[in-house]
Amino acid sequence: MRIFKILFSFLMPIFAGDELAMPAYTDSSTVVVHKGYTLCYDEEHEQAKWVAYRLTAKELKGKAKRHGTFKQDPLVSTGSANTNDYKYSGYDRGHLAPAADMAWSKDAMKESFYTSNISPQHPSFNRGIWKKLESQVRKWAKENDELLIVTAGMIFDTTKIGDVSVPMFFYKVILDNKEPERKAIAFILLNEKSNIKLENYAVTVDFVEAITKINFFPTIEDSLEAKINKDLWFK
Repeated sequence: MRIFKILFSFLMPIFAGDELAMPAYTDSSTVVVHKGYTLCYDEEHEQAKWVAYRLTAKELKGKAKRHGTFKQDPLVSTGSANTNDYKYSGYDRGHLAPAADMAWSKDAMKESFYTSNISPQHPSFNRGIWKKLESQVRKWAKENDELLIVTAGMIFDTTKIGDVSVPMFFYKVILDNKEPERKAIAFILLNEKSNIKLENYAVTVDFVEAITKINFFPTIEDSLEAKINKDLWFK
């Protein structure tokens, strides 16, 4: 494991920006690096505890078309979720790191379809409020040049489809770390249809950390995570 962590610390700047984009993790964590995102896999629930990636305005100019086949992640040694678990379940195979955010690379696009980056989402949620939030994040990436994003489901009960747990909520944590207007915002959304405005779901990063017990941006000052200024985001 020590050798893996040394190798991982070397590869991290190449594949996902730098350590700032990485939530804190322990020696026992199953951390996997892909071309466009990094994840921490949760074998108990057969999905990621978190998926982290950097999104830039330049990357959003990519032309790679949505293309990929849902399949198991070859880098998860215990085996990621079986795609058959989703069949006839009534749930969508919901992306955590969106395919549309990976259009800068054909390989990144294909890797976004690994089941380690997928979670059960109600169709009305996946194609509704969640899609709207993903689009909003891309808009912010264009406006702010670069964002750091961490996202995943939040599991509180034993509802499963096959071996895959169904999250009750989903979170997305967003950091704009560039001067002069550094800012952070987070969202927690119930895994169901919603017509409520996105800004009504906004919370502080600290609030999501308190629930998930994940330190999303361990190298930034706590004061940035403890506050939220919606006017800086929803202009």
